[in-house]
Amino acid sequence: MNETSAKTFLFVPGHRPDRFAKAAASGADVVILDLEDAVAPERKDAAREHVRAWLEEGHRAVVRINAAGTAWYHEDVASVGRALAVMLPKAEDPAEIDSLAGRLPGVPIVPLVETAAGIANAVAVCGADAVVRPAFGSVDLAAQLGVDHRSHEALRYARSALVVAAAAAGRAAPIDGVTTALDDEAALVADLEHAKTLGFTGKLCVHPRQVAVADRELAPSASEIEWARGVAALAGDGSVAAAGGQMIDKPVEARAKAILERAGEPFRPAG
Repeated sequence: MNETSAKTFLFVPGHRPDRFAKAAASGADVVILDLEDAVAPERKDAAREHVRAWLEEGHRAVVRINAAGTAWYHEDVASVGRALAVMLPKAEDPAEIDSLAGRLPGVPIVPLVETAAGIANAVAVCGADAVVRPAFGSVDLAAQLGVDHRSHEALRYARSALVVAAAAAGRAAPIDGVTTALDDEAALVADLEHAKTLGFTGKLCVHPRQVAVADRELAPSASEIEWARGVAALAGDGSVAAAGGQMIDKPVEARAKAILERAGEPFRPAG
């Protein structure tokens, strides 16, 4: 699946090659082989070699490398040229993204925006040429801000800022951060509903059991699809129409088209 339209992204620790195939078979749209937070310093070198070998065997995965400025960054970059895309943590400087892209020609970049500076510079970060779609690092940002990463209200501004930045830069809608409650489906569903309401269309998952729930909750609902079909039935002649007491014009048509595309249906105006 194209990383711009994928809904579910499953992290796998890079030092656990025994889990790579299981992750690929989990139903997640995209597997992220992690060289950063999930891997202890003494295991970084081994993890890098496991990831390199997996990619060289022809498997497709995004790789989260270590941040620029760390002791592992340059070796990570040298090992991920076959990745589906590279996730850059602590992304906050578009020049840094451009530099990474110069070393990995043709490899898309997913900036993980998880610092206050990253949120403040989000439009520029999303606008870097190699960026296909940003991701939100809720846990790290919350730690920097001194707030609870589980609080929707505390991080509402940051999430919305990233959604707006992605749209302003013409990039795909962002991927929301992880839900750390592994055994609480209600918490996961609440996080997904909140993120979807704000405009996120993807979710970072840290356990295979989260994948099916995220896939279900991020898909258009039956009522959304019915509404979009109704808009399509009245659209197409370039004029403003009304349905169910609501005005239908070009922006409304665009939203209906996006909903149907996410549902795997064509938007066929009647006019």
